[in-house]
Amino acid sequence: MTMILGLTGGIATGKSTVVKVFKELGFPVVDADVIAREIVEVGMPALAEIVSMFGTEILQPDGSLDRKKLGALVFSDKEKRQKLNALLSPFLREAILSQIEMKKDRASLVVVDIPLLYEGGYEKDMDQVAVVYVPETIQLDRLMERDYLTEQEAWQRINSQLSIEQKKQRADIVFDNQKTIQETKKLVENWVLKNHF
Repeated sequence: MTMILGLTGGIATGKSTVVKVFKELGFPVVDADVIAREIVEVGMPALAEIVSMFGTEILQPDGSLDRKKLGALVFSDKEKRQKLNALLSPFLREAILSQIEMKKDRASLVVVDIPLLYEGGYEKDMDQVAVVYVPETIQLDRLMERDYLTEQEAWQRINSQLSIEQKKQRADIVFDNQKTIQETKKLVENWVLKNHF
């Protein structure tokens, strides 16, 4: 039996660090962010739906999605963000679930990296959910530093997701990422060893 592990966290909590460890250990990873980009490529039905909702001004001259324009539009407007999520959700879910099916035969553990796992209701598709955790104060500092954002811009992005504290409470597994990358790596490796994958 293959275990399907949903992996989530908050923006700038260090999820990609944990994903990297799983990849280094040889486990297949289904990456929702990569899939989210693929489903809105030129010629894909999801892109046509976005254009019909938000208009052609969210397109680059070559017809591809202008992610920055769309981001600016939806991060400042909760209603628009919800509309976009509702529109993309079926396309994303179908692509994620089909990738899980393809990778299940290849390993004892498949890691499904979904930033908005709880927000999208994906926990019911997982055997367990792991949350990469840091307190909000650290999350804020890391996000401002990483993306060169003002405090207000960083809070907008953090508040567009379920709070990291709520995710931590709902998780089956918590990978605390407050210390060094090495210590986080050890946490993941120990979990893998303990569960005999």
